[in-house]
Amino acid sequence: MLPSTPSACKHPLPVRHVAEVPEQPVEQRWLVEHLWLSCGVGILGGAPKVCKTYFAAELSLAVAAGTKAFGHFAVQRQGPVLFYGAEDSLASLRERFSGLAQTRQLDLVRLPIYLLDVPVLRLDRAEDLQRLNAAIAELNPRLLVLDPFVRMAHIDENSAADVSAVLGSLREIQRTHNLAVLLVHHARKSPAQNPAQALRGSSDFAAWSDTNLYLSRRSNKLTLSLEHRSAPAPEPFDLRLVTEPHPHLRLLSNDAEPDNLPATIDSLQAEILQHLTTARRPMSTVELRKVLCKRKEDVVKAIDDLREIQKIERTDNGWAIHQNPQLAL
Repeated sequence: MLPSTPSACKHPLPVRHVAEVPEQPVEQRWLVEHLWLSCGVGILGGAPKVCKTYFAAELSLAVAAGTKAFGHFAVQRQGPVLFYGAEDSLASLRERFSGLAQTRQLDLVRLPIYLLDVPVLRLDRAEDLQRLNAAIAELNPRLLVLDPFVRMAHIDENSAADVSAVLGSLREIQRTHNLAVLLVHHARKSPAQNPAQALRGSSDFAAWSDTNLYLSRRSNKLTLSLEHRSAPAPEPFDLRLVTEPHPHLRLLSNDAEPDNLPATIDSLQAEILQHLTTARRPMSTVELRKVLCKRKEDVVKAIDDLREIQKIERTDNGWAIHQNPQLAL
């Protein structure tokens, strides 16, 4: 029962005059300049196969190394990163980060990037939240990446009550540990005029975020739209997934490449190419499915598409990189 008067409460909530709150210097506002606020929560959203995990990995690599994300966006607060990929094996994530590090000419061994080594993480389960808090307290990361939401909460995404409870727990983690939280989330299949309305489920997803990033495929390019709660957002910009020297996202200027480029490959196709390149031997469809941890129909379609554009070829021992690959990516 609530006390009838304020004097009946022995421990009132603390208050502070607004003028006594220290101002935040502009240089401390950002974790990654223009992309992510220093201690904000937010969502990286998009349809399947628009390279959300590649984007999150690139951002993580930049924060851990203190180098510019995509070679352009300065990191203002370098530090450790804690990454959980619910749809990827640890080996697959390691390979992805290794390729990105080599592309950026960084030594992966020296970078403070850590993977949560658990088969399942449930954000709607108290015990899992306690263990996550303990891991964060021990590591003290600048950035926590959770990819994707649908694999980490067994709730009704359309229920505002269910969604707000889980997102409220993540906001508590952000404030308790003074870090940034990036949550990967899927978009609806049907397009929306406003990117925030494209996120699947309750409108609480967009309302919760300090930063929202939306990846979409437009023509032959990926387009990133941004919005921030407390800072101006830059105009949308274009990215392209390329495979050399390793799969990574390349930032495009408005006039960097013509619109008549061949179709880009998607993230699953890039993973297949990366595995075939590093394996140095042909791999069967079954082997690829096992290492990718993806559905059979998705892997088969990706293989067929890569064969169609002459990126890979069938040999007596399995699939291999094409002997005369097309220059177009």
